[in-house]
Amino acid sequence: MDQPIAGTQLLDAAEELFYARGIQAVGMDEVRAAAGISLKRLYQLHPSKEQLVEAFLERRDLRWRGSLAAHVDTVTDPAGRILAVFDWMRAWFEEPGFRGCAWINAHGELGATSPGVARQARRHKQAFRDYLGGLVADAGLPPSTADHLVLLAEGAMAVGGISHTSTPAVQAKDAARVLIAAASTT
Repeated sequence: MDQPIAGTQLLDAAEELFYARGIQAVGMDEVRAAAGISLKRLYQLHPSKEQLVEAFLERRDLRWRGSLAAHVDTVTDPAGRILAVFDWMRAWFEEPGFRGCAWINAHGELGATSPGVARQARRHKQAFRDYLGGLVADAGLPPSTADHLVLLAEGAMAVGGISHTSTPAVQAKDAARVLIAAASTT
């Protein structure tokens, strides 16, 4: 099997299994079987489970941020672009199989024992914060507004993952609207 195809199949299988059931609950043999590759090939591509987890998180990060940006880019009003983040989150929360934020989940499982997983989670969260910071700057709001918006979004992700409802994204959007209005007057 071609390396790029095998690598893609492996990451697809790992992401599906790890996200749905948790990283520690899924063994490498199960990932191998789902990917349709040999155990030897799996370990050639990713010599450890931790490296496979890091690779899946890195790839998911690129897709996640790309999807978010594509949605936000459909809005032209600067404040509306910020609120569009929460609309995107609501749609994400409504996807079949939504189980919360993969980075929060992975960090909760392995962050204390896996520096690589902790690093991936921090990178993802920093990239999200930087993205919101750019939207806040484009809207002419005080820079600290981005930190407040991040807390709203991250809280909605945690609660949405636990409650299996999109209501936290709707509530966070309402709070973001109030925050934007207040920050606009300062």
